Amino acid sequence: MKPILLIMAAGMGSRYGGFKQIDPITSEGEIIMDFSLYDAYEAGFRKVVFVVRHDFEEAFRSFIDTRAGKYFDVSYAFQNIDDLPVGYKVPEGRTKPWGTCHAVMAAKDAIDAPFAVINADDYYGKEAFIKIYDYLATKSAKENYCMIGYNVENTLSENGSVTRGVCKTSDDNKLIGLKETYDIERIDEKIIYTEDNVDYEIAEGTPVSMNMWGIHEAFMKEAEESFPDFLDESIKTNPMKSEYLLPSKIDELVLAGKISVDVLTSADKWFGVTYKEDKPVVVASIDKMKKEGKYPSKLWK
Repeated sequence: MKPILLIMAAGMGSRYGGFKQIDPITSEGEIIMDFSLYDAYEAGFRKVVFVVRHDFEEAFRSFIDTRAGKYFDVSYAFQNIDDLPVGYKVPEGRTKPWGTCHAVMAAKDAIDAPFAVINADDYYGKEAFIKIYDYLATKSAKENYCMIGYNVENTLSENGSVTRGVCKTSDDNKLIGLKETYDIERIDEKIIYTEDNVDYEIAEGTPVSMNMWGIHEAFMKEAEESFPDFLDESIKTNPMKSEYLLPSKIDELVLAGKISVDVLTSADKWFGVTYKEDKPVVVASIDKMKKEGKYPSKLWK
């Protein structure tokens, strides 16, 4: 079975303030995801599953089906806040989705092979797609997972703090642990995050996760079996905002010895639009790569 690409596009982007996944960044009307799809196609991916919200479906399809969708076998899955195990209900007043692991679970009926997971609104670079496709196409054992690790300094925003999965790795580039770390930013030439009112420094070169994972399809069962435990705890402690996060679930499986995750490093610079002020940087970077010939002037003919 050839690897599948799963794109998480159900989030609205509260800090950005709108449907940033379909906000054009080129004169041709291309969006960030077009470049991920183009790189994925060149790397070998031919099937893509989009996880979206029902109220976002029409606008999303209008961007995909007549463009990149002509080149892929496309499926859609829907992340619904009320898609919960029997006996559970959405806490009164909650509107926030249940997180990235819940989004991946929404695609379970469309996944029958190893798959790569990415965010819709991040630019990952060509190297990442080549590495993750080759890994998934050659590793068949269900305990073999991978992630693309980016140097933390290549993933920062000039316009505010960011959240990253900060990784600890072994000498042979196996993932030992991952910590979801908030409020990371560069201050006075240092990369800093604050926790419990204390500032901590992150060394340049530290690998971080940008939610680009290579996963065996057996993960779906693991995620579903653990979801009730997550709900039991989160509904008690943080019913409005708790999230079932993909990196946290993978970290849990690593610590339990159930899976092994190879960290595949990329020297590419990540681009994204966490904040509206990030958009001009992304636009300029993409324009520069087109002028250098890294991409054609129009991606989809």
